[in-house]
Amino acid sequence: MGTGRTENAIFRGRMLAVAGIFFAAILTLMGIASSARAEVVYTEALPDGAQRTTYRLGPVEVTPGQNRIAFRPITGASRPAVNGWITRIKPDLVYADGSIPDSSKVMFHHGVWNNAQTGDLFYATGEEKTILDLPDGYGYRYRTNEGWVLNDMIHNLTPQAMELYFEYTLDFIPESAPEYGSIIRARPIWMDVQSGIYPVFDVWRDSGGADGEFTYPQDDPNAYPPGVQKNVKTIGQAGVLLGTTGHVHTGGLSTNLYLRRDGAIYAGPTCPDRISFADELKPLRKKHAGFVSRINKLKKSNKQMARTQKKISRSLKNRKNKAKAKRQISKIKRKKKANSKRIASVNRLKATNKTRLDKVEAKDQTERERDAACRATQPRVDNGNRVHLFNSEAKYFDPRGPISWDMAMYSTDNDWRVRVQPGDKLELQTTYETERASWPESMGINIVYWARDNEIDDVPNPPNPASAPNPYVTKVDTRGVLNHGHLKENEDYGGETGKNGSKLVGPDPTKLPDGQFGGGPFTISDYVYNGADFRLPGALGRPPVVNEGQSFTFKLSDYDIDNEVWHSLTSCKTPCNKSTGISYPIPDGEFQFESGQMGPGLAPTVGYTEWSTPNTLKKGTYTFFCRIHPLMRGAFRIK
Repeated sequence: MGTGRTENAIFRGRMLAVAGIFFAAILTLMGIASSARAEVVYTEALPDGAQRTTYRLGPVEVTPGQNRIAFRPITGASRPAVNGWITRIKPDLVYADGSIPDSSKVMFHHGVWNNAQTGDLFYATGEEKTILDLPDGYGYRYRTNEGWVLNDMIHNLTPQAMELYFEYTLDFIPESAPEYGSIIRARPIWMDVQSGIYPVFDVWRDSGGADGEFTYPQDDPNAYPPGVQKNVKTIGQAGVLLGTTGHVHTGGLSTNLYLRRDGAIYAGPTCPDRISFADELKPLRKKHAGFVSRINKLKKSNKQMARTQKKISRSLKNRKNKAKAKRQISKIKRKKKANSKRIASVNRLKATNKTRLDKVEAKDQTERERDAACRATQPRVDNGNRVHLFNSEAKYFDPRGPISWDMAMYSTDNDWRVRVQPGDKLELQTTYETERASWPESMGINIVYWARDNEIDDVPNPPNPASAPNPYVTKVDTRGVLNHGHLKENEDYGGETGKNGSKLVGPDPTKLPDGQFGGGPFTISDYVYNGADFRLPGALGRPPVVNEGQSFTFKLSDYDIDNEVWHSLTSCKTPCNKSTGISYPIPDGEFQFESGQMGPGLAPTVGYTEWSTPNTLKKGTYTFFCRIHPLMRGAFRIK
């Protein structure tokens, strides 16, 4: 759902910091602000007194290969002209004609809407394009005299420049509408497992638990400095939590929101102990298995005797002692008949036992279902006083699983509510898969919206705040609802070979002859790993070679540094030469190496423009790609 703020000193500090960022952005982006056009694309009236309006901000000149963070003031016709309440926000990034670009070409990596006066980070979206939809009767307060600034990151995966526009649709109740006075103010709380302008962490394949999952910060003992909990925020006043949605990057499975309350324990009803039928079931199941085994053995014996009888019968005319053969056949028939009688007898015993077994199993199943239904109403309280509030699960529409942006997050239901008290602490965890690949630069974010009791009481005929359940008494972590469905722009998955290899970006580098001997440095420029890019023709594409124990060094060109075109070297599974898309390539190299986004240090870069591969690589051919521009592919060889 979004971002947020609590009432403690940390957030008052952030409020001032965001305000400072806003005014700095005004000064540094005067050129952008003066050239950008703000306009209303479409507006309509909704039955509940709201106006649904689509605003457009732009054009935004997206440079080739761009992946930078920017701040843009949102002013004029790009926002409502009167005071009111915002109840819904839907984002997009579009061309001039309103069409949406393919995610394999350009992505709205993130957008955060900041209120410079209040310090609220009140809405955020990423590649999953989460829609903020506040519960009925609640709204985010909008004032025309409060400055807004958009913190955005457009990721151009191609070498082509683009002209794009930000579009966002607001459901807005103006102060002139009769419904205005009945809306309760909803406030955002920004929950994040990291902090800073680019709050990322790395997830490495095979890290975490045996279940193939890594939960941050829980599974990283060095996630934070001693005594620091970046993923915890304190509630300053009594109130009600209203809703939330998580945000993860590729490979992310979920975010989980918890609440801690000093001295709190589970205080709900106690389920009676489950009645066990194990003592009755065990002998009945053992008898059933024994009957089945006896019947199978008798049937097997009859089949063997039938084959013997058939064999004797076929050879009867050629036998000299036919009388003996006939006696053998008669004996086999008698044994088969006796076996058949035994089978019938055992079947009767099995049926009687099965009737008793079915009755006891039915009782056992009924008791299990009763116990499960009772416990499903109980909150999950662990670690003393930590209660689970909501699991925002990632739903991947991509048939290949959690390896692309073709996904959406689960949001809380419209009627989800949680009673909170002053001093309560919200805690966030996020989980990534670790069996298929590594996931550098991961995130875990939730915006939690809440309402203060005193502001609920100010509204005529407000909902009874006491109706919000105490999470230590009543279970609140329901499944929720999917934020949105599959998006058409996410259908270019990649990873294809085509007929006769027509979609391959280059040859299989493991089959190419050796290239030049030596570890460089190799210059990355013009979207090519010069000297190590197997897409290049002939000898230019042959993998360079060093001896075991040596490294390869790569550096950004001066042109790329000056134009803020960042690159990475990220290991991928050989041959790493299939078509480019949002599912391919991925960081799944058999031996993991990762340079980070090479650049001078401003987010999202890592602070160096030259990087060397590990000197621990064993003999073999290694392939890699650029996470920022996945059309780039490279290879090198260790001898």
